[in-house]
Amino acid sequence: MAVTDFQKRVYAAVSRIPKGRVSTYKGIAVRIGCGSPRAVGQALKKNPFAPEVPCHRVIASDLTIGGFQGRQAGVAIRRKEALLAAEGVYFSCGRLVERGRLIDKGG
Repeated sequence: MAVTDFQKRVYAAVSRIPKGRVSTYKGIAVRIGCGSPRAVGQALKKNPFAPEVPCHRVIASDLTIGGFQGRQAGVAIRRKEALLAAEGVYFSCGRLVERGRLIDKGG
């Protein structure tokens, strides 16, 4: 599978998210100089390097879990939530419990 330069930038930024922390699609977009959080999501949907590129550590800007493996609900989202819980990142009522787990500047 060919990986574009844009995808490489996304995957490099996501690779720097430490275990037990999360970033947002918008935070990654800002970090790589892209104006589109959706484009970041599309790149992550195609991530051929998981789990080395930990796309499960990227959540929505409203601090909800966001998507995973191209899905917004169901088994994929439960798997994402389980992966994050194994790292100490929890969601309650659909939102990130500890805002301090977020690495993005300014929230």
